Amino acid sequence: MSKPTCAAILSAPGFSIGIECNADEITGISYLEPQPDIPPKSPLAQEAVRQLRSWLKDPDFEFGLPLAPAGTHFQRRVWARISAIPTGQTLSYGEVAAAIRSGPRAVGNACGANPYPIVVPCHRVVAANHGLGGFARNSGGFLLDIKQWLLRHEHAGF
Repeated sequence: MSKPTCAAILSAPGFSIGIECNADEITGISYLEPQPDIPPKSPLAQEAVRQLRSWLKDPDFEFGLPLAPAGTHFQRRVWARISAIPTGQTLSYGEVAAAIRSGPRAVGNACGANPYPIVVPCHRVVAANHGLGGFARNSGGFLLDIKQWLLRHEHAGF
């Protein structure tokens, strides 16, 4: 397996999306401060950019990217449950925790460790009072603004 590289940067409304991959799998997606696009450097990065652009145009778009295995067994359970949340809907950290028989804080930590945001939609997990909660291990600022935009983009009522 080849070493992951920053394979592309894609502009989104108010932020940029970094894509890392090797020849076979996406190894990471990250939120970046706004910056110029970097064209895809591989066929897989090109496909990731195509799919992310499709999602930016239509939040009901369903991803089909090969994601590199990541995370602990528990994190993968959380990410699988989060991936089942339909577009336009949210669950609280407590609801996700109850579904997998865990605690809300552990779910929040797993959300913060998600290497594939948007594709694994951790932004759909919100606080018990249906406030935004945290995002990517942050409780405010740039990343929380992105979470709010993502939820509005998906018509989730934020």
